Amino acid sequence: MLLVGSNVGIGKSIVAFLPVPLFALLRFVIALAVLGPLLRRTKMRRVKRGEWLNLFLQALFGTFGFTLLMLGGVHRTSAVAAGVITSTIPAVVALFSWLFLRERPDARALASIALAIAGIAVINLAHAGTSGSAEAGGSFAGNLMVLGAVCCESLYVILSRRLTQTLPPLDICAYTHLFGFLLMLPVGLPGALSFDFASVPAGIWWLALWYGLSASVFSFCLWMMGIRHVPGSIAGVFTAVLPVAAAVYGIVFLGERPTPAHGIALACVVAGIALASLKTKRLPPVAS
Repeated sequence: MLLVGSNVGIGKSIVAFLPVPLFALLRFVIALAVLGPLLRRTKMRRVKRGEWLNLFLQALFGTFGFTLLMLGGVHRTSAVAAGVITSTIPAVVALFSWLFLRERPDARALASIALAIAGIAVINLAHAGTSGSAEAGGSFAGNLMVLGAVCCESLYVILSRRLTQTLPPLDICAYTHLFGFLLMLPVGLPGALSFDFASVPAGIWWLALWYGLSASVFSFCLWMMGIRHVPGSIAGVFTAVLPVAAAVYGIVFLGERPTPAHGIALACVVAGIALASLKTKRLPPVAS
């Protein structure tokens, strides 16, 4: 979660120098350079037609759509605001599970969803309060794009529930990034052909390399290794690290200053995550 949160701010630093479509394409090139050995023809032949359809949909929402919306969003809003909005993913997953999978949420899940919605509303209302400013309008649009990225990632999580029962997690990661690369190629390649790569500082290229590796490989592997040894309820609490990491990066490296609205929104989201992750205490049966 530290890597995911810091990537929100790192992405903002990168898209200040690189066009969003070009950097989005570059991210997939970096990912496939590492994940390419997993794309063996003998293994891919064992994947069923229905699984390929599911993998394509995961790539469409979780890699292609998420990358474009997240990078476009952080280009327009602050890393602090983007981090808070991104941390609502657990609540949005619960909401989508209710809507699409008919998984009825309990009272705590409903409260978590309500707190997440309240947090997003606080941030956007704070920007609306400064209407007439071009910066405020850009921030509002950026917040909506980040929220769209959250919805894409939540759909990815729901779609992955079925595939993880039949395919290894790293194979899923490799296949979805292959589809993501193919989807992003016509979007990012035209700009790449006319872009002046020499105008980009060397430090930005190193950040782009780190972003591609951490977003597609490191954070994914660490999460998969950790979730095997940590209960899901505890893992859910650690998602609260995401907005903190994004805020720290924005404050230290981007010179951003959080507002009271950010603090209120963060408190709502973290409270919702903690509430949904608490274990229900079970009382021992009463002896008759």
